[in-house]
Amino acid sequence: MSAQIWIALLVGAAAMIDDLARRHIANWIPVAALAGGFGWQIGRTGWNGSLTALMGAVVGFSVFLIFYLLGGMGGGDVKLMAGFGALLGARLLLQAALWTAMIGGVIAVGALVWKAFRKRIGGVKTAGLDASLDVDAEQKLRGDSIPYAPAITLGVWMSLLLKN
Repeated sequence: MSAQIWIALLVGAAAMIDDLARRHIANWIPVAALAGGFGWQIGRTGWNGSLTALMGAVVGFSVFLIFYLLGGMGGGDVKLMAGFGALLGARLLLQAALWTAMIGGVIAVGALVWKAFRKRIGGVKTAGLDASLDVDAEQKLRGDSIPYAPAITLGVWMSLLLKN
């Protein structure tokens, strides 16, 4: 396995764990992707790789910027995609963005089905507690957001898996 794949695996796993646990992506994670991307690109093609990484980061940032500006996505997701853009380069990043959109759509539909199911059963048991919380109370605790780092990470992994 190449260093590019290892970077994508490690950064992606960290982003998914952080986003699922806290609904937030710590800044060190996209910075690690950005640094790893620049290192990978420069190591692969010399200083010309810095242009590849820069263009990939700009494209990655731009892909989700409109969704952030409209309030549909967090800033951590935008920064994560920029970091992965440096790692993949612009062309492969665009493929990853398409995979991300497809996977994100599946996750969103699954979240809607899950929400409807939980609302239908009327309450949920919390781990370690015997008390029931209604669905609205749980949503206030966790927020209505859908963590998007899993979709981004899986999209990047798919683009790397199918790049040849």
